[in-house]
Amino acid sequence: MKTADPELMRAINRFHVMDAIRRHGPVSRVQICQVTELSATTVSAITAALLDDRLITSLQVGAVRDAGRGRPRVMLQLNPDAAYVVGVRLAPDQITVAVTNFCADILRTLSLPIRIDRQTAAVIADLVEDGVRRCIEDANLEMSDILGVCVGLPGVVERSAGVCRQSPIFGDRDVPFGAELTRRLGVPASIDSDANLVALAEHWFGQARDLSDFLVISVERSLGLGILHNGELFRGASGLSPDLGDLMIGSPANGGGRLADMASEISVLGETDAAPGRGMAFLLRRAEEGDEACLAALAAAGEALGYAVANLITLFAPPKVIIAGRAMASSEHFMRPLRETVAALVPPSLADVTDLVTREWDDSIWARGAAAMTLRELYGAPWGTTGPAPLRASIELRDEA
Repeated sequence: MKTADPELMRAINRFHVMDAIRRHGPVSRVQICQVTELSATTVSAITAALLDDRLITSLQVGAVRDAGRGRPRVMLQLNPDAAYVVGVRLAPDQITVAVTNFCADILRTLSLPIRIDRQTAAVIADLVEDGVRRCIEDANLEMSDILGVCVGLPGVVERSAGVCRQSPIFGDRDVPFGAELTRRLGVPASIDSDANLVALAEHWFGQARDLSDFLVISVERSLGLGILHNGELFRGASGLSPDLGDLMIGSPANGGGRLADMASEISVLGETDAAPGRGMAFLLRRAEEGDEACLAALAAAGEALGYAVANLITLFAPPKVIIAGRAMASSEHFMRPLRETVAALVPPSLADVTDLVTREWDDSIWARGAAAMTLRELYGAPWGTTGPAPLRASIELRDEA
C-alpha cells in the first residue's frame, strides 16, 4: 500500500500547529495537542523548529502551572514580525491595499478610488504596483520585507497558474495577472476570487471562526461563491474558483438565464449620468423612496438568488450561509424575497440545518482576506532548517533583480 509523502505530512502537521497557535494563542503545547489531535512528540518537534526559525515566540505565565509540575506553563504565540504580506482587492471602482504582519494585523491600508474596469490590464497592473509600493512605504517597510502579495478580484480565477480567465475588471480573457505582478514587484504574487478571500476572512476574523464548513456569497456588481469544506477552500481543476454568476436559473426560452445577467440588469437600472459607477447605491436609494421599478428589480433578484442558495443548501447542507457585500446584503427589499424563496424551496429534512446571515464588509477587510490567503500558505510552507519554499522563491527573485 502506498504511504503518504513524509515531507507533505510534515507540512500538513506544521500548518495545523501554526493555525492552532494563530486561532488560540497564547496556547500551550498540551492545548495544541488537544486541538490538532497530534501526538505530544510531533507537536514538540514542530514547535521547537518554529521557535528556532522565530516564527513563534514563547511566553511564560507564572500564574498557570502544568499539572503535576512546579514550573510555569510555557505559552506559545505567533511572532508578528516574522513576516509581512500584502493583500489587494480590485473592485470596478476602487483598488484597496492592506499590509499585514504575520498575525494578519493590519499595519496600513490604502484606498484608490478609480474606475479600473475602464482600464487595460497593463494600466491596472501599473496602478496596483504603485499602490502596493506606496502602502508598504507608509507602513515603514521595504519591498524586501514582503514575502508575498495576493490580489482578489471578481470572476473566474485559475489560482495555480495566476491567470484570470474572466472578470468584469478586465476587458480581455485569460490575463496572466499573477505573473505580471510577480515580475513587477519582485516578490511572489498570486490572484484569487474575491469570494474565496472573504470566505477566508470570515473563517479567520468573522462570523465563521468556529466553523469548518460554510458558504459565502458575495453580492456586489457581480456574484461570487466561496465554499469552505472541512476547513479548506473548495476549488475546481487547476485551482479554478467557482463563479456563482454563471449558474443557470431556468431555461432562457422560458425567461430564465444566468444569475450574472440579472445582476448586470439591476446595476444598469441604477446607473445615471449623475452617478456613474454608483448604480447599486442609487438603485437602493430609489427603492427606499418607493420607486416601483427598482423595488420589482430587487425582489426579482432576491428571488433568483434564493433559488441558487436553496440549491446550494440542498447540495452542501452547510451550518451557515453568509451573504456578504457593501450594499445589496443590507437591503430588506432584496433579502426578504431571498429568505422567503430559500424557506420555500429547501427540503424539509434540511429546513433547520442552515443559518442564513448577512454581512456588510468594507474593502479593507476583503484586502485583509487576501493577505490571510498568503499567510495561510506561509503557515504550511517549509521554513528554516526544513525549507523554505515561498521564501526561497522570493530570495531568487530579489537576487535576479
